[in-house]
Amino acid sequence: MSRRLFNIILAIFVGFTAYSADPMATDYGFTECEGTHMPYPADAQPQACPDTLRPVMINHVGRHGARFPASASDCRKLKAALDNASELGTITRLGRRLLQVTDFIMARSDGRWGALDSLGEYEQRILASRMYSAFKPVFSGAKVNAISSYSPRAMMSMYCFTHQLDRLDNHMEFSTSTGRCNSRLLRPFDSDSEFTDFRKSEELRLSIDQYMSQYCPLTAIERVLGEGYPYESGEQKTELAMLEYDVLSGLGAMGEQNVSDEFLTREEANALWGCDNIETYLTWTSTTLSDVPSQVAAPLLLDLIETTDEFVDGKSDVSVRLRFGHAETLLPLLSLMRLPGCHYVTNYLDTVGKNWQDFNIVPTSANLQMILFKSQKSGIYYVRIDLNERPLKFIPNSEAIYIPWKQAREYLNRCLPIAYRD
Repeated sequence: MSRRLFNIILAIFVGFTAYSADPMATDYGFTECEGTHMPYPADAQPQACPDTLRPVMINHVGRHGARFPASASDCRKLKAALDNASELGTITRLGRRLLQVTDFIMARSDGRWGALDSLGEYEQRILASRMYSAFKPVFSGAKVNAISSYSPRAMMSMYCFTHQLDRLDNHMEFSTSTGRCNSRLLRPFDSDSEFTDFRKSEELRLSIDQYMSQYCPLTAIERVLGEGYPYESGEQKTELAMLEYDVLSGLGAMGEQNVSDEFLTREEANALWGCDNIETYLTWTSTTLSDVPSQVAAPLLLDLIETTDEFVDGKSDVSVRLRFGHAETLLPLLSLMRLPGCHYVTNYLDTVGKNWQDFNIVPTSANLQMILFKSQKSGIYYVRIDLNERPLKFIPNSEAIYIPWKQAREYLNRCLPIAYRD
């Protein structure tokens, strides 16, 4: 056995031993380890409602569908390192294979960086079809209001969704809006100065860097760049390790086969996902660092409350309200609402991976649905909140999923920052 092969096997063994000894280590599959790039679950299905309740309104907030990589930046940086290793003669056989995959992604995405792909279009169409079938009374002669952020993938998601609804029933009336006029609700992070300051804060960067320095595995990038590759610094080595993960994790969202298992062990995939998951968690939700990330969603939560009130009070006849944004639209909102699985506050970051998973919360085409029902006996309005078409028990200490709107409204109003409460 060559010394190089022995060192690789030893590194994998040592890494596995350390990993398996960690009680907080996760063991998710390669699909889950795609994180926020993971396509929408194929087995998702809306839950039927009791015969005694009639659905009358839907308030929806959705993420855009599966897409090509957001930009060429990560691919170019990884390719530059692989090309450098090739010129220096350190690149391994596996590294040449990764270079081939990176070149394929760049060629496939050329001219389509960040664009919705055919899988993303399908996700939106099937979501619209299932919503229509599950809550058909809502759509009969309905007025549908849909808005999106200015991002082309969010806009196309909106049009795929509404086009499918129109195919199912062209007696509905549609109004759509897209552009920066909707940023206050769908991209508040673009203009909120307090959040911008938080994202640039030393405390946030230090927390992420410390976690990565402890938990980011370097063995996978070493196996492709080869022994003797001249890393500029330990930080650059960590960055390249995360770039390899990010490039590979986006293949499924492009509608391509996930080949991460060619380059990563399951343990490495989980550890790399865990680092990415931590960065998302700390940046976009309420944590011990700050409540600012979730509070940027206050205007959106207030809009959900007010539009439901308007319908209940007979001041609006719009029965379907659709909003199309981003993972960064949903994550603060779901945390602000303190929804189960979406809001987790801890001083122990090594526990986050087992209690807060980005792939469960915001896969591509992730969606929050607030479905308003009216009791056919009492006339009382009830609300059910579904995340990715799964009903949530969102009232603390209650097992109910159908909550009287008055009670639900009181709870959601308490979730708002004081300045937004009525």
